[in-house]
Amino acid sequence: MNKLTVKDGTEIYFKDLGTGQPIFFHHGWPLSSDDWDAQMMFFLEKGFRVISHDRRGHGRSTQTFKGNDMNTYAADVAELVEFLDLKNVIHVGHSTGGGEAIRYAAQYGKDRVAKVVLISAITPYMIADENNPDGVPLSVFDDIRYNTQHNRAQFYQDITIPFFGYNREGADIKKGIQDNWFRQGMMGGIKAQYDCVRVFSETDFTEDLKRVTIPVLVLHGDDDQIVPYKTTAVKAAELLQNGKLIIYPGFSHGMPTTEAATINNDILEFINS
Repeated sequence: MNKLTVKDGTEIYFKDLGTGQPIFFHHGWPLSSDDWDAQMMFFLEKGFRVISHDRRGHGRSTQTFKGNDMNTYAADVAELVEFLDLKNVIHVGHSTGGGEAIRYAAQYGKDRVAKVVLISAITPYMIADENNPDGVPLSVFDDIRYNTQHNRAQFYQDITIPFFGYNREGADIKKGIQDNWFRQGMMGGIKAQYDCVRVFSETDFTEDLKRVTIPVLVLHGDDDQIVPYKTTAVKAAELLQNGKLIIYPGFSHGMPTTEAATINNDILEFINS
């Protein structure tokens, strides 16, 4: 397996396929690089080099008890990018991975990043406070933490229903997609996944978004039941210097999987623009 040992001794698993301009994919909580299968195959066949990693504590990477914070996540990406000597890279992040992608681009991406794509991303930040009154209440994240710690296996099955919009009338429910989400979640370490709830709910990416000058595509579904688009995608696009926003009617949080054809083609158009 491809693994890089970063400076604190954590092993980061990664996939690296193909040649051509690199696209680096950043997965969401509590998943792994496997969540990008539909994108990896699509862009590989289009002649791109595709790279994805399992974030520390997730998938096949070390089940860490420390360093489960966004600055360390971004630093891990920087070490992997330098190890692979990637340049002119398109960084694509989903959900928590969107925060990771923009933090990396803002702090480490000079002369290496060409464009960024944020899909159903947590940026600029999710939790409700005096500056974000329409955000998600702390009680919601406390519930996620509680269930991750005490009821993880059942919770990781149950959450797939709103994640993919399977509770909507007429939804095309695919058990294989649910099982694959569950499989990925249970591969990771419970401590890292528990810690990551704070990371994806409370990390503020406002300054990262303002700082990035390269083109950024923001994609979000208006029926996202996990990351509400009005407090994330809409605000993120307003903060970006060179952003483009697409809101998809009826798409769920898991749209890179359920709506892969649409998402992939819109990313490809953005890359080629």
